[in-house]
Amino acid sequence: MKQLLGAHTSISGGVSTAIDRAEKLGFTAIQIFTKNNNRWFAKPLDKNEISLFKEKQRDSNIRFIVSHDSYLINLCAKDKTILEKSRKAFIDELERCEALGIPYLNFHPGSHGGQGEKEGLKIIAESINIAHAKTKNFKVSSMIELTAGQGTALGYKFEHIAEILENVEEKNRMSVCIDTAHIFAAGYDLRSSKVYKKTMNEFDEIIGLDKLHCFHMNDSKKELGSRVDRHEHIGKGFIGLDGFRNIMNDKRLIKIPKILETPKGKEQLEDLENLKILRSLIK
Repeated sequence: MKQLLGAHTSISGGVSTAIDRAEKLGFTAIQIFTKNNNRWFAKPLDKNEISLFKEKQRDSNIRFIVSHDSYLINLCAKDKTILEKSRKAFIDELERCEALGIPYLNFHPGSHGGQGEKEGLKIIAESINIAHAKTKNFKVSSMIELTAGQGTALGYKFEHIAEILENVEEKNRMSVCIDTAHIFAAGYDLRSSKVYKKTMNEFDEIIGLDKLHCFHMNDSKKELGSRVDRHEHIGKGFIGLDGFRNIMNDKRLIKIPKILETPKGKEQLEDLENLKILRSLIK
């Protein structure tokens, strides 16, 4: 079975243009923003653009689409005004995904800002519950991403994700994304066969592989356990080719889409090179 592979793709000129770019590059999986990722809100999606997006995707070879939410959103913000704004923006992101028929909204859990981890995790689950209550019967899954743990960011331990999932009421609306650079920087090694098995078995025991629906395939510019989030091209960072070889050949993960978030230029030629490397690692 061919693995679903692709990269984060620009929506410059409208969300439907991402499908054109991805098709041209031969992707079978993509991640997009549905709006400017550095703004809280955007004007509602145009009905024609929604139709065009769905039509183009239907006629394409793209089998998996995930949207990434705005980087401004913090679902456990200490500042109550920011928290309220974040919750509204998260609901808006879910609504945009639902309108476009995008099945997953990927998001970072949040930064507790000095409130403490326990309190932060509790507030994140509350925020998700509020968002889900406001979006009843939506098909889009809230996909929580593991983080590097920079600053007061939560989600750098498997236990953090498990605790959030435990406290979310609509568990069937939740899924998880592993970012390889993030978990490596958080202290989870992937490099040798032995440590890779240990990491993935730990993930399965604490969170469950059935919850894992996406990989962000990024090498790390920073060392193991550095808690610094910096993405690098495949094989050029501290994870190295062996770590990605372990993932690409893990039979349990063959059906899970793998998406690049590595540095790129406008033409995304770097993505093609990184995908070529990933494919070459398959035994």
